[in-house]
Amino acid sequence: MTDLLITSVRPYGEGDPVDVLVRDGDIAEIGPGLTAPDDVDTVDGAGGVLLPGLVDLHTHLREPGREDTETIGTGSAAAALGGFTAVFAMANTDPVADSPVVTDHVWAQGQAVGLVDVHPVGAITVGLGGSRLSEMGAMAAGAGRVRVFSDDGKCVDDPLLMRRALEYASGLGVLIAQHAEEPRLTVGAIANEGATASRLGLPGWPRSAEESIVARDAILARDAGARVHICHASTEGTVQLLRWAKAQGIAITAEVTPHHLLLDDSRLETYDAVNKVNPPLREIRDTTALAGALADGTVDCVATDHAPHAAQEKCCEFAIARPGMLGLQTSLPIVVQTMVNTGLLDWRGVARVMSERPAEIVGLTDQGRPIAVGEPANLTVVDPERSWVVESAELASLSQNSPFQGMTMPATVVATVLRGAVTTLDGEVRWPEVVRR
Repeated sequence: MTDLLITSVRPYGEGDPVDVLVRDGDIAEIGPGLTAPDDVDTVDGAGGVLLPGLVDLHTHLREPGREDTETIGTGSAAAALGGFTAVFAMANTDPVADSPVVTDHVWAQGQAVGLVDVHPVGAITVGLGGSRLSEMGAMAAGAGRVRVFSDDGKCVDDPLLMRRALEYASGLGVLIAQHAEEPRLTVGAIANEGATASRLGLPGWPRSAEESIVARDAILARDAGARVHICHASTEGTVQLLRWAKAQGIAITAEVTPHHLLLDDSRLETYDAVNKVNPPLREIRDTTALAGALADGTVDCVATDHAPHAAQEKCCEFAIARPGMLGLQTSLPIVVQTMVNTGLLDWRGVARVMSERPAEIVGLTDQGRPIAVGEPANLTVVDPERSWVVESAELASLSQNSPFQGMTMPATVVATVLRGAVTTLDGEVRWPEVVRR
């Protein structure tokens, strides 16, 4: 039985428009002039770009513990509206996701909502305390099948503990994702160490805090025969270290956030804490280096680091504000602005860095797949010509801490499809009948 007909789309933005027929959750036919029964769900692509569903390796859904700022339901809605069909939910919840009790709960809640595949990320250390390894094996074998472990928000700064984590991860076939920040170099730091921070009187956050951990962990991964993933790479020096490590054959991967591609520390002139993030916004030379590295594959993928916060956590003095920004609904348009419109990537490149490569890094077999007959119908339809203005209050997140408020975004997600089911269409979420919002 036919489930869905997507009309007039250009896979990867190439060639003349075609239709895509989906049956039982898989792509059944691709070609011009396809027909289907009148009662079949239809999406008019209007000549837009068809991409594989986007995959985000780094998002914060705040559940359990901070449902006042986000839930798995609202975060899933934001993800689907942004074109995502799979997201990885970080472990710094309350309680911390350091046992199968929590990771299985996150997985079950994501399945119940049904808008995107929500994969739990397990904590590397118990309580994110950095002193004792968590139940990695139990979480990897649980219902949530944890594929990624990270203490994101905190660095695993003890080199021996990090070495042991990498060794265990190698045996389990899972990925260690490191928040690269040497904490002894960032005591009291709140802004990129440089001219802007000096002029504004903000304590500086040196690039070396990130780069020293990237270099250390590349060497530890080499000796452990393990894989390590660098979260939210933010500096020109990190790019150089990644190039060196990959040239040595070290199994290291890295992500860059949309905000580190678009924004720089000149945004801090207003002291508006919506621009406070960890790692901090850097300088233009860093954004330029990161964009070039994403284009040539030195940086493997884009990840949102979507981090909702309550109003009182941002509407306060810059020094005590919580770091983090919303990112799920603005991620793809920012990549279009910084990478496609500048000629650094074409639409196949966008598919690579936002879908195919992240799925490959974590071993997903049903996401990030080619747009071809027989493949799972996890798809995103994009209108590259339809711009929109960001209104934080209108985003799906429970929080409003978007630094992109009032900015014009150059592309619009028209529809998102998860295994043949339309999850969003023309800016509206198609909620399943019973969900937790």
